[in-house]
Amino acid sequence: MHTAHPGQTRNRAPSVAAPAWLALAGSAVVVALLTWAVTAGVAPLLDTDRDVAAALYAGDGRSRWVEVLLQVATAPGLSATRAVVLLPVLAWLVLRRAGWTAAWVLVAAAGVSPLTTLLKDLVGRPRPPFAEGGASYGSFGFPSGHASGIVALVTIVLVLVWPLLGPPARRTWLALGAALVLLVGLTRLWLGVHYLSDVLAGWALGLGWTLLVALAFGALPGHRAALRPERG
Repeated sequence: MHTAHPGQTRNRAPSVAAPAWLALAGSAVVVALLTWAVTAGVAPLLDTDRDVAAALYAGDGRSRWVEVLLQVATAPGLSATRAVVLLPVLAWLVLRRAGWTAAWVLVAAAGVSPLTTLLKDLVGRPRPPFAEGGASYGSFGFPSGHASGIVALVTIVLVLVWPLLGPPARRTWLALGAALVLLVGLTRLWLGVHYLSDVLAGWALGLGWTLLVALAFGALPGHRAALRPERG
């Protein structure tokens, strides 16, 4: 696999870039609206958050095995998981002299956590007050770092492999990625450490940030930092 030359497959780029820009714009709108609603204390949102949190929380008295299962299921959203998955990819890209591709992956993966933390500190929203959930955390809850992190990881992987896959494989990878994103988001609610709007904002932030970096570096198919299949 190599990075594509700027002049290669340029005719495919607009059809790929247009949905990416739309998704980026939509993500920005979702983050902005949820941030405003949380900081303004919009009652319908806060009521829904409390109701969903109470309905999905696994409980203060959950068993050790349930706790272990939930912690394992939520782990893909950790920064450490992104490092374990992407560091070998970065090394491989550097060895293949695909430096521009490695650069966008590094910026997208490393930047999502500081960006999430910045928004957490700006909003300052407490986590759900469950004794063995959000009450045991010292950090703020909005947006969810696990949610933004898993979306960033899945989006990075999908953007990287997309030019190398045929339509059936693309649908499979997309479905698996969506399922993983949904699972991690649900674990944050089952563990009682986030509200629903925290997770939704995290998903939107992770997607928007990763697409912004991918577009800025030219990582979409047909652009400078995109991978392309080996020619036999």
